[in-house]
Amino acid sequence: MNKFKLIIIGLALCGCSLFAQKQKVKNQPYGDYKLYHFGISIGLNVQDMNIVNSGFTGENGETWFATLPEYSPGFTVSLISDLYLNPFMNLRFTPSLSFGEKNFVFVESATKEQFTTGVRSNYLMAPLDLKIRSMRLNNYRPYVLTGVYAATDLGIKKDEPILLKQMNYGITLGLGCDFYLPIIKIAPEIRFCFGLNNIIEKDRSDLTDNTLAKYSNAVAKGFSRMVILTFNFE
Repeated sequence: MNKFKLIIIGLALCGCSLFAQKQKVKNQPYGDYKLYHFGISIGLNVQDMNIVNSGFTGENGETWFATLPEYSPGFTVSLISDLYLNPFMNLRFTPSLSFGEKNFVFVESATKEQFTTGVRSNYLMAPLDLKIRSMRLNNYRPYVLTGVYAATDLGIKKDEPILLKQMNYGITLGLGCDFYLPIIKIAPEIRFCFGLNNIIEKDRSDLTDNTLAKYSNAVAKGFSRMVILTFNFE
């Protein structure tokens, strides 16, 4: 009987402890219920591309294949505008600038000769996302994002081995977690952007050196990919 009493007392103490944790004072308890609010975000990005090689063979019998074997980190800065929809959903518009580079390596199938070139892409992006949030637990709240984006490339340089189209659009998926501080909310967030249109420019009338045309001919299609890791301040 004494052991039973000790167990009951122990469970009661544990319950009190858990209850005390649930009653932790919340920072900005009504911050999520504003009709709209604004913020900024800064972070890093990595640009990639899903390449479809054409298998094109030139007049001299060369067949080149393109890959992106390594990535160069870039920089992203965004503005945040957030519209409250309901306790678990917000609509977000986050125009951003993403500076980065794609490093192409072309390999000739027979000789294994390699040619490397970099393509800078400075995207002005306009994502529109639905932010779906979980229940708030004390001073943090996980969420997921899904949406669409349109982008224009401000860094296009002509007369290069590879030329990308200026306009790009696609879908976004992401996740993050809001951390509530006394006067500001900070959220680490990772976002995946998947382009839906072919951004390889096949009309190469801009080339002054026609020997570079074989590299454009080697790529049939290319679909942009980007991973963005940011810290949001709202």
